[in-house]
Amino acid sequence: MFQRFRHLAAASVAAVAVVLTAASPAAAEPALWVVKDEDSTLYLFGTVHVLKPDTPWRSAGVDKALAESSELWIEVEADDPAVMQPLVLKYGIDPAKPLSSKMTPQMAKDLQAAAAGMGASAQALEPMRPWLAALTLSVVPMIKAGYDPKSGVEAKLKTAAVAAGKPVRTLETPEEQVRFFADLPPATELDLLRSALEEAGEGAAMLDELVAAWSKGDVATLDRLMSEKMKDEYPAIYDVLLAQRNRTWAESITRMLDGKGTALIAVGAGHLVGADSVQAQLAKRGIRAERVN
Repeated sequence: MFQRFRHLAAASVAAVAVVLTAASPAAAEPALWVVKDEDSTLYLFGTVHVLKPDTPWRSAGVDKALAESSELWIEVEADDPAVMQPLVLKYGIDPAKPLSSKMTPQMAKDLQAAAAGMGASAQALEPMRPWLAALTLSVVPMIKAGYDPKSGVEAKLKTAAVAAGKPVRTLETPEEQVRFFADLPPATELDLLRSALEEAGEGAAMLDELVAAWSKGDVATLDRLMSEKMKDEYPAIYDVLLAQRNRTWAESITRMLDGKGTALIAVGAGHLVGADSVQAQLAKRGIRAERVN
């Protein structure tokens, strides 16, 4: 399950950037939607935050949306270590309560095996809270495999927007994103770690299907991989990391429509699929999102 919402964590903690990648397809056509009223046009683009450098994803539709937009909206600005590292230390480190003291004996055994598999020791994770240990266990093998955070979709869109003199705005603050994990109830936080341990060692192989589906705009497969199963297996995590945020973003988009102009809103692909997607939340407000790509 943890692999299915890896895209949510990348923007949360730059120090342990979560990787979402796969083998490069020959061509790409990720899904794109548009929301309009009389004087506003808002494009909704589902992204992955970190990719291999050679993963193609740019399409004519995305390029057109960016060219027409006067501003770019992303989830969060999380690429400044001076901002992120203090947040990780504040909310992710708990030396008074070692990680092993919060786990069952079986989880502790699984943690030792997972840490050894990535060339580390479980002892190195002892000061971490379960949520941070979960992200670390997930990201380190992928980073070792050569994936580059600078190749993520948002990073590329930001570069293009800044070069064109367009402002980059955010839907959330770095602290808000970190606290989505840090404020999980203890049992739910342990579920996050348990899910990472269950999927330890599967790495990029498990993500190939997901990114292949994303790159060709296969939202049904994305829904199955990123939304449906997470909702069934870990409903509390699903609610915090997907459903609640989608509702909040739909409110923000509704307010944007009260203004005027054109903008590109780029958020993790998992937020734009499923019964609780941003589009579904907008529909409850009488706002229709039309797929254009």
